[in-house]
Amino acid sequence: MAALIFFALGTAAFILFGRDAVSPVEYSASPIISTIDPVPEPKPIIHLSPPIPTRGIYMTSCVAATPSFREQLVKLIEDTELNSIVIDIKDYSGTISFKSDNPLLESGGKGCVVDDMKEFVEELHNKNIYVIGRITVFQDPYYTKKRPDLAVKMADKKTVWKDYKGLSFIDPGAKEYWDYIVELSKESYKLGFDELNFDYVRFPSDGNMKNVYYTFSQDKLNADPSLGKAKVLRDFFAYLQNNLENTGAILSVDLFGFVTTHTDDLNIGQILEYAIPYFDYICPMVYPSHYPKGYNNYSNPADHPYEIISLAMASSTQRLLAASSTPSKMRPWLQDFDLGADYTSEMIRKEKKAVYDNGLDSWLLWDPANKYTRGALD
Repeated sequence: MAALIFFALGTAAFILFGRDAVSPVEYSASPIISTIDPVPEPKPIIHLSPPIPTRGIYMTSCVAATPSFREQLVKLIEDTELNSIVIDIKDYSGTISFKSDNPLLESGGKGCVVDDMKEFVEELHNKNIYVIGRITVFQDPYYTKKRPDLAVKMADKKTVWKDYKGLSFIDPGAKEYWDYIVELSKESYKLGFDELNFDYVRFPSDGNMKNVYYTFSQDKLNADPSLGKAKVLRDFFAYLQNNLENTGAILSVDLFGFVTTHTDDLNIGQILEYAIPYFDYICPMVYPSHYPKGYNNYSNPADHPYEIISLAMASSTQRLLAASSTPSKMRPWLQDFDLGADYTSEMIRKEKKAVYDNGLDSWLLWDPANKYTRGALD
């Protein structure tokens, strides 16, 4: 009953005197303190410019995924004339070496994945080390299983072709796959890689080449048996450049060492002049052990690193000039592994001297085991 009387009196006062007649209730509120930490702003990705000269070593994704091993190589770079490193982005098995939220870049295959790749690249940058990402392009056993319709086929036009090692290839004319490589390249650059290095940009070899069929390239090959393969690759090179030029990424390509002295396509589609316009750096693999017996009258070319590499550099620099380019684009891969001969510090220094004596100053060292010869480095 008391509550009703109070309500009635209050209502009458409101009607007679307005809202102000009712004394307002005052509240004292404490400030609200959030217990949720603010989400930190993502660190901006910083890219380094190519050092002049560029001198680097190759690191597999498996080594990059092994902290103790990769730290040894980082220290080697810090302690010597080295200033760059080449790390697998996509290896010979087709495995992408880093995790991505991009559904197009599913990381399958039998290779290694580096869980902290972004942080590792950032660490390298903090040490002023230039980071090059290597992408194995058309050799891709993983993707040929995922998309056998894009693979190089056997003559029956159905079965996936494999080389003598059991490795399969994507048809270099499969443009849908070009988009996959472009997407991977863009994602890699956003991760922090300064340069994108394209390897296995070629038609397959080392297999039964009489039992091979190219679903997407065959018409061009039939129309021009001499240059058809090279024209397919040239179109791919142009596609890469056109789709990546706005990213700011530096682009390089690995080619067979013979492209420096041969003018045909080596039956794999690689011609030096067809690559020159589309890449910032050309990286011929001039490993002396890979030249055949009797090359340039040497019974064992691996025993003559200076002569083999000097000939390659002299020829390629002249061809770059003739193509209205610059010899500074030439950045060869040098041998630091025992094949054909024991590659001592002296042998590797002869390779380097062959580069310098031809007016060049940049090179990369390759050892598939990632065990580099410290005594060969200044």
